[in-house]
Amino acid sequence: MKTLTDQLANYARYHRDRRNVATHLVGIPLIVLGVMVLLSRPTFDLAGLPLSPAIVASGLALAYYFALDLFFALLMAALFALALYLGAWTATLPTPAWAAIGLGGFVIGWVIQFVGHAYEGRKPAFLDDISSLLIGPLFVVAEALFLMGMLGNLRSEIELRAGPTRVGAGGESADNVAPGPRLNRD
Repeated sequence: MKTLTDQLANYARYHRDRRNVATHLVGIPLIVLGVMVLLSRPTFDLAGLPLSPAIVASGLALAYYFALDLFFALLMAALFALALYLGAWTATLPTPAWAAIGLGGFVIGWVIQFVGHAYEGRKPAFLDDISSLLIGPLFVVAEALFLMGMLGNLRSEIELRAGPTRVGAGGESADNVAPGPRLNRD
């Protein structure tokens, strides 16, 4: 099995334009939340505990994340718990509201994603490797941590394998462009 670094570096090869990365920071959470909302119905009772397709899907994704990396899996578990809570809440709404929130998040998230890939000039990673649909949320968490100056060694390894991020079609490295915060590379 590929390591977390292998997976993130492969995914990053499709996401080197900073505008594309920025769209993913918005689009992927909307997609994940939309899926959680849509899969929050129906719920079943299993030994007194409510069970929904969202809980099952989250559990399967988290099993994969735990196989990749404990730290990222724990972060994803916390984020999924929040998404599951919001999904369960929307499942109590009337069907039109529940469907509008779920489908709206899902569709708007994908529109934002495809705008980002228009900036990138490259197709989404999942078209070449369907497992990228599971790696995308990890990529967003990693990029958010990088923006906070964390995990500099992981960021450096990903950039070594995938190349630095750039701004626009000119291929200029993001590290050579002002303004913008410099990220810690420790």
